[in-house]
Amino acid sequence: MSKSSNKVARSARILLSSNQKKLSILLKVIVIVSAFVGTAISAFGDGNFFMGGSRAFMYFTIQSNIAVAIISAIGLFLMRGDRAVSRAWFVVKFVGAVAITLTGVVFCFVLAPTLGSKAWNVHNVLTHVVVPIAAVADFFIVAPKARISKKNVPFVLIPPILYAIYAGIGYVQGWEFYEGGYNYPYFFLNWGSPAGAFGFTDELPFMGTGWWILLLFIFLLAVGTCYLKIAEIIDKKNK
Repeated sequence: MSKSSNKVARSARILLSSNQKKLSILLKVIVIVSAFVGTAISAFGDGNFFMGGSRAFMYFTIQSNIAVAIISAIGLFLMRGDRAVSRAWFVVKFVGAVAITLTGVVFCFVLAPTLGSKAWNVHNVLTHVVVPIAAVADFFIVAPKARISKKNVPFVLIPPILYAIYAGIGYVQGWEFYEGGYNYPYFFLNWGSPAGAFGFTDELPFMGTGWWILLLFIFLLAVGTCYLKIAEIIDKKNK
């Protein structure tokens, strides 16, 4: 295979219809603006509230929002004209879409029920609902063009693994993730809970941190596999 053929094999073009391109641009702008506004409100809001103040940047929510905003900004640049896009960008886009899905699902179905009505403020809605929906919707517009390989699915575990390591270091070092001396960001990452690492309890967190991490990993692999299958179906339908 020639060098030029290899180059083509390693890249793709974001060739979208006029309407698809307009919608993709709109979704990317929504992601960028919502992530910026939500992060700003979180960072400069009441530091005593969950994920508020300067400690907001210590949470997976804000980190994943910043990541997908950067990915979207790069995507806007790459969509100018008829630029060849490295397949690596599509894989990063894929990993970001799954990571922000985790952000939305965990907050809406795990954290929000424990926080009650105060969970649904402006910045939480922006960072946990608007950004995930817009980012995932945009993924399904551009991803079918890339035909991402299923062998890339394990890459979706990289962000949570890195965060689990980060949170673990914070736990050992006694970092304050929340005003009051809590040295863990989320209740399911509290290694010192009654459930410990692999135990069980009748109250939060119900099971050990190790089990929670394993469950989230299985969830991410399932979501990643489903997303690629959906992208494949969309690609076939478009043809």
